[in-house]
Amino acid sequence: MPLPRQKWLRVLIGCLLVVFGLLGFLPILGFWMVPLGLVVLSHDSAFIRRKRRRMAVWWERRKRAKAAAKASAGPR
Repeated sequence: MPLPRQKWLRVLIGCLLVVFGLLGFLPILGFWMVPLGLVVLSHDSAFIRRKRRRMAVWWERRKRAKAAAKASAGPR
């Protein structure tokens, strides 16, 4: 999905997604909006981009560690 060219509009969309995502317990809104808003905000914010990248690296390492542990356990 292409993002708008205007920085202020991308920041507004990202902030709205995060704020409404925090209200995910309400009908229609959902907690899925928070990570999506952070991805949109990371396009313009180096701080958020670094945090998002660290989270992605951590998640991948966690998946690989689980897969390695499962493979080393062998069939039961």
